[in-house]
Amino acid sequence: MSAAELEVQGAAWTPDKATPRVLHPTSFKVGAGRVLGIVGPNGAGKSTLLRLLYRFQRPSVGQILINGQDIWALPARAVARRIAAVLQEQASPFGLSVREITALGRTPHRAGLAMSARRDAAVVQQVLDRLSLQNLADRPFATLSGGERQRVMIARALAQEPQVLILDEPTNHLDVRHQLEVVSLIRTLGLTVVVSLHDLNMAVGVCDDVLVLDGGRPQGFGPPATLLSDALVSKTFRVQARREHLAPSGAAHFSFTLPQ
Repeated sequence: MSAAELEVQGAAWTPDKATPRVLHPTSFKVGAGRVLGIVGPNGAGKSTLLRLLYRFQRPSVGQILINGQDIWALPARAVARRIAAVLQEQASPFGLSVREITALGRTPHRAGLAMSARRDAAVVQQVLDRLSLQNLADRPFATLSGGERQRVMIARALAQEPQVLILDEPTNHLDVRHQLEVVSLIRTLGLTVVVSLHDLNMAVGVCDDVLVLDGGRPQGFGPPATLLSDALVSKTFRVQARREHLAPSGAAHFSFTLPQ
């Protein structure tokens, strides 16, 4: 798997002419292999932007480019070979095993040839090994814990051999240990990753760049260390935010209080 550059040029989305715009014109570029975090309060437009990135919805205006190509100028199967998404809503298990669900990620690559089948099986096994799922490969998906299910969903996405991976709140509903496992995994994938997060401290720790959204409007884009000022975070999230540096690592950490 190799990483690709992802660029958004003035992309916006409006459901219809009678509905106010949900996402206002947004532009940014994610270099190949970098991790972009999208943060903002509920209703900020994070999920809408992600749906544009993985080609579920077409921008009302603007473009989504992968290595300079408009994803809507490419066949859907070609885009599915380049961009994969892990959503908050996990698929119904339908009695499938971990291996079978992971193998669904090979759908965009299948050509009905024996050589293709061997390649698919090899990729699935590599992904299971990489995510330490080999011991669970024959287990029914329904019997797994929340953290294990999330790893399987990521495995299915990686089986697509994408260049860009979209993650929508990947740590939602996970306990602390499984949150740390997912965050650690994100940093080791070697792909271009776009991840929406509620936890600002997690964004600071895992992301190369951050896009802040509020009310469907971009508030800033850049490295978290310089972009996420106390003033911007306080204004965006309607709290009093204070960034501190933890000893002895010096890592940045936000604390929050309600406005007086």
